[in-house]
Amino acid sequence: MFIKAQEQYNTLENHVPAPYFRKFFSAKQTGSATVRIATGGFYRLWINGQEYTKGLLAPYIANPDDFIYYDEYEVALQAGDNVIGVLLGNGLQNNAGGYIWDFDKAAFRAAPSFALTLCYADGTVESDTSFKTAPSPILFDDYRLGEHYDATKDITGWNTIGFDDSEWCYALEASVPKGELTLSAVPPISRFEERAPVAITAYDGGYLYDFGVIDAGIVRLTIKGRAGQRIVMQHAEFLKDGKLNLQALWCAYDTPSFEDVQHLVHTDVYICKGDETEVYTPSFVYHGFRYVAVFGISEEQATPDLLTQCVYHSTLHSCGGFSCSDETLNTLQTITRRSGLANMWHFPNDCPQREKNGWTADAALASEFMMLNFTPEMCYRQWMHSIIKAQRKDGALPGIVPTGGWGFHWGNGPAWDCVLVYLPYYVYVYRGETAMIEESADAILRYLQYLSSRRDKHGLCEFGLGDWCHVGDIPPKAPLVVTDTIIAKDIADKASFLLKVIGHIGWKTAKTLSRELTTAFRTHLIEGDTVYGRCQTAQAMALYYGMFKEDEKERALQWLITYIRESRNRMDVGVLGGRVLFHLLSENGYADLAYHLIADPAFPSYSYILSQGATALWERFTVEPQDSLNHMFWGDVSAFFIKRIAGLQFNPTGEDITKVTIAPCFVSALDFAEAFYDSPHGRIAVRWEREDDAISLTLTLPKAMTATMSLKENWCLTSGEKTAIITQGTYRLVQEQL
Repeated sequence: MFIKAQEQYNTLENHVPAPYFRKFFSAKQTGSATVRIATGGFYRLWINGQEYTKGLLAPYIANPDDFIYYDEYEVALQAGDNVIGVLLGNGLQNNAGGYIWDFDKAAFRAAPSFALTLCYADGTVESDTSFKTAPSPILFDDYRLGEHYDATKDITGWNTIGFDDSEWCYALEASVPKGELTLSAVPPISRFEERAPVAITAYDGGYLYDFGVIDAGIVRLTIKGRAGQRIVMQHAEFLKDGKLNLQALWCAYDTPSFEDVQHLVHTDVYICKGDETEVYTPSFVYHGFRYVAVFGISEEQATPDLLTQCVYHSTLHSCGGFSCSDETLNTLQTITRRSGLANMWHFPNDCPQREKNGWTADAALASEFMMLNFTPEMCYRQWMHSIIKAQRKDGALPGIVPTGGWGFHWGNGPAWDCVLVYLPYYVYVYRGETAMIEESADAILRYLQYLSSRRDKHGLCEFGLGDWCHVGDIPPKAPLVVTDTIIAKDIADKASFLLKVIGHIGWKTAKTLSRELTTAFRTHLIEGDTVYGRCQTAQAMALYYGMFKEDEKERALQWLITYIRESRNRMDVGVLGGRVLFHLLSENGYADLAYHLIADPAFPSYSYILSQGATALWERFTVEPQDSLNHMFWGDVSAFFIKRIAGLQFNPTGEDITKVTIAPCFVSALDFAEAFYDSPHGRIAVRWEREDDAISLTLTLPKAMTATMSLKENWCLTSGEKTAIITQGTYRLVQEQL
């Protein structure tokens, strides 16, 4: 049975406290028990006062009409009296702060509820109306906005055995959510780092804490205050004219107006109990921030120990890395990894401060660099279940997942929908796993039918979003029909590959669609050796995704170089062009130019945002910071470092995880570069270093793997070979004798 505390639920205007629940029961002997707890929101779980909650925001964030996730624990019981304690948070089940994406109108919106089963030697305890409930000190919680905690309302010992709950109310039966009851298999959201403030300054009657780095998580408040002292903590990523840039934190300024809600936006409130030192960390929210403005404290209380930045994200392990002789590139690798982790909260998010949405393109564009650096595959697989559930009967996908229905009429299109094939593709390429392919095969075929139905009279695709976030914050230069048709073709290619891997006959349908899209593109969007739109993105994407024939590629490439020269050797792309430009240039002998586009300090470049103080990847390449300063969809630069500069290309054909190609680009500005990847067979590591007029290359290779050296430009092995099968060891590379 699902139970709740009351019918009323939290709103922006009427705050309803998070509910406590408890249940007393008796066991004949000391032993263990299995507990399963499910909710469409969030929970914390105690048995006899000991907390078992696996991590922050457990169990998951999903549309409760699609899935109700549960967690399972082995817990310790004692002979005699025992008690279950549960604290519920609103989560997505009641997300008033998600009104911009219509979560406040979602059909599943309701007061938080849960179901629990405890199985032990003497029998079973199940959630029912015999559970007692009372309001907790959490007066307001919304994971997109903040949490308010009144410690004067603390209920000491509420989750322990001897507590008197005679004044508490009985729980109410709640409607059973429509979603499929499913065990949450994702790793927990855990704390990984803590930072002290680097500066504390007076600010608007309060104090501004600067932690030096933009990251995601919560702050821990440690204070000895007076009873009833109200402390307000507002979080932000950056300052504008010396003030927190609050409008950069929010996306809509209409109904309700920003002025009506800004006091709630990324704001936590704590009311002191008094007397002893108190420590508070929020239970059901997280923030993306560098700065915290604190109000309601005295000068004496504004110490470095008052606030600590606690960095949280899903528990991913590092499985790859890169470094080189250029600290600019090393810093970019660091902040790219930081943004990747900061945006992994159960599933990939677009940003931790404004939206916290599962934008599909963001995840797709970042998927390869994430697989090369971390272990997100379980997060991807569970999220893919939500993607498939969100798919309409006609095959259409929304731009955000989870959704309550928003994202079908704006925010999607092929460049976003490609997540359906990109995630299983890169999980297969880098881990050799087929489960995601098998689970998504029907959805992929349904989407291919939808994609085909959306073609115009010329057989081209033109719907949804295109080359988003063009540098300089201008409209995309690449026509939507160009980027859509190319990505649609890539979707079909990857679908064909994936379906063939599992022996699904549908691969032929995908291959046919790819051929038709290619023909239509070449007929209507290529003139001579140039692509309609005549810009960097259009030309680079057409080359990268195979729209030109072999004998056309060199001339088409020179047009791309011309467009770059016309832009004063600056990148002039959005996220779709940026995903392929550097790879394409390095593959074709222009690695130095790719490096220049990234590392030159002039605007726009990655180096430029570092000069402006970036400590995470910005959403937009703009002269001054704006909007989100912690996005991951420009993060494929990390994959470029590993695959092209260091030259570690794991499973380059996608067909054999025992193969690796070592194909470094010896960028003239670098003295050395190195990378590693922990493959399913063990660690692969490569390092190259200049030695006078030669290069020393060292390879570490698992026994089960085979490596091929592939040298470009004018470098070769001392034997004169440019391509060779190599084993673990050190090789000397020299200039090719022409």
